[in-house]
Amino acid sequence: MAEQLESVAGRVHSIETFGTVDGPGTRLVVFVQGCPMRCAYCHNPDTWEVVPAGAPSGDEEGARPGRRVTVGHVLETFERNRPFYKRGGITVTGGEPLRQPEFVGALFEAAHAAPNGRIHTCLDSSGIAYDPKRPERTERLLDHTDLVLLDIKHSDPEGHLKLTRQRPDRILAFGDELARRGIRVIIRHVAVPGITDTPEELAGVGRIIAKWPNVVGLDVLPYHTMGVNKYEQLGLEYALEGVPAMPMGRVGELRDQIMAARAEALGK
Repeated sequence: MAEQLESVAGRVHSIETFGTVDGPGTRLVVFVQGCPMRCAYCHNPDTWEVVPAGAPSGDEEGARPGRRVTVGHVLETFERNRPFYKRGGITVTGGEPLRQPEFVGALFEAAHAAPNGRIHTCLDSSGIAYDPKRPERTERLLDHTDLVLLDIKHSDPEGHLKLTRQRPDRILAFGDELARRGIRVIIRHVAVPGITDTPEELAGVGRIIAKWPNVVGLDVLPYHTMGVNKYEQLGLEYALEGVPAMPMGRVGELRDQIMAARAEALGK
């Protein structure tokens, strides 16, 4: 195991040592580099892959310029601060963690076998990189995942494509796989005024999650504009220019609409 901890590495954008919103308790949060989604409201565009000029198509190493970090380094960082993580654990987010299943799988397996006690593992993912035709790629990772924070971007396929530049098929397949395995899931849905907060959209989210009995929570996250400055710094166009932030006061109402549609779909 010691040799594995040093030999398996991932491309990491950054590591946050005191995360409080990425799973239960206080957590070590690993932000991996690279994501195939281009969500219009993404507040981490600096984690998108940037393929160097002249790099061959599909060159994943070239597409993830983040720094190389070993499994051992992540666990060593956790152990140095273990008392702070007593009720927490390790969360891997991004970017998109499923783009690096070997690294995340090895990290989560090592976390569960940590000599000073089992570490709770949480995956924060959109599910977009899950391939239902190659489930073996994520088998090790999911075997050692305690909780998934799963983003449902948009319930309508065409709306999803417009919002993220990707179709939702793999995301829904990933949700089905998590349900089959019985892995606990907390759904996250970003409410954007006029885009993902309509009654039709919220009802659609409710119907989707009604299919998954392993869903244990729902977080409706209000759209904000705090990441706009990153786009300016990176020289990128911000797709939602002029869209106002979602008032926090509406979150409860929107969540209730999703839950009502879920209950109706379940016949409750």
